[in-house]
Amino acid sequence: MSYIQQLLKGLVDPIVLSLINQLPMYGYQIAKELEQRTGGRLTLKGGTIYPALTRLQRNGLVVSTWHKTSKRKGRRYYQITERGRQFLASCLSDWQDFYKVINKLTQEAYS
Repeated sequence: MSYIQQLLKGLVDPIVLSLINQLPMYGYQIAKELEQRTGGRLTLKGGTIYPALTRLQRNGLVVSTWHKTSKRKGRRYYQITERGRQFLASCLSDWQDFYKVINKLTQEAYS
């Protein structure tokens, strides 16, 4: 497993929330959107996305609704809640703080 994939493990929930904060999406769409936006550098499989969505819904961070499609029975779309937006904002703040610390460490190491 690559270093990036190891880092990704702890960031699944904020990544999923960040994507559906912009517009409601279904699971496969989340995976494709992440892959596209990161140029294939970050990927999530269904075995990671769907448990994350279930966890996020159980914690009140997302809600889901079924939408019928012409080809299939339907798709479950996930939408972020206000509680989810607050959680995401907290995660992003933590991430920015972490980035600053790591950036400072690496600058000092190479000075």
